[in-house]
Amino acid sequence: MTDYRSPLRPDANAGRVALVTGGGTGIGRATALELAGSGARVAVCGRRAEPLTRVRGEIERAGGECLALAGDLREPADVERIVDAALGRFGALDVLVNNAGGQFTAPAEEISDGGWRAVERVTVDAVWSMTRAVATRAMIPGGGGLIVFVGFSPLRGIPGFAHAAAGRAAVANLASGLALEWSRHRIRSVCVAPGTILTEGLEGYAPDAIERWTRAVPLGRLGRPEEVASVIAFLASAGGGYVTGTTIVVDGGADAWGIGEPPPALEAS
Repeated sequence: MTDYRSPLRPDANAGRVALVTGGGTGIGRATALELAGSGARVAVCGRRAEPLTRVRGEIERAGGECLALAGDLREPADVERIVDAALGRFGALDVLVNNAGGQFTAPAEEISDGGWRAVERVTVDAVWSMTRAVATRAMIPGGGGLIVFVGFSPLRGIPGFAHAAAGRAAVANLASGLALEWSRHRIRSVCVAPGTILTEGLEGYAPDAIERWTRAVPLGRLGRPEEVASVIAFLASAGGGYVTGTTIVVDGGADAWGIGEPPPALEAS
């Protein structure tokens, strides 16, 4: 995205420390860069070390400070190790962006128990493990913070992604519930729900699927990772300080329009 310019001042998040899960690619990478570009010190984590190292290099070459931590967030020991390392390096965690996830496309009736559990484990269970660790070890003792959950749009469900849509709906409700429970600790909790975003993750899908998704967007194009990242970085800044307990949709109007195509034909009985 060569024509992108950040809408935030270079010091909008100065003094803050952010941890971005799934921070090596796509929306996670863009969010880490935007937070660093607006003054935050950033830790990125994910399963693969190589993309995390590249993001760290990008941030450091731009004059920022970044810690890259490889680990599997489905494993509680890795969650604790990552939080340990981030707190050891920076001494605080003010922003957590729960971006890591994973899904595959399949008709609902073909999703096995194992496939369902695999998706829920990374989109719900791992997210809760990281959220609880950061909240109890950093944000509650530190007097507050921001937790961002990355959801899905359209919010009403997506054909072929029943398992993933269910998981993302769960974390959207977790965001609102935690905003109510943890407001007494000055912790804000927000879900950001992107539509179809033009990331590396789309490369595995057929061109006709991407074209179909594009046609369903009223703005007539897919979103860019930087556009989602800017919203998250704004929420972390003082400008977003009164936003909590809600879901912010970043989807070019796709949720308002709906699926935008006819329902599947009824099978003969």
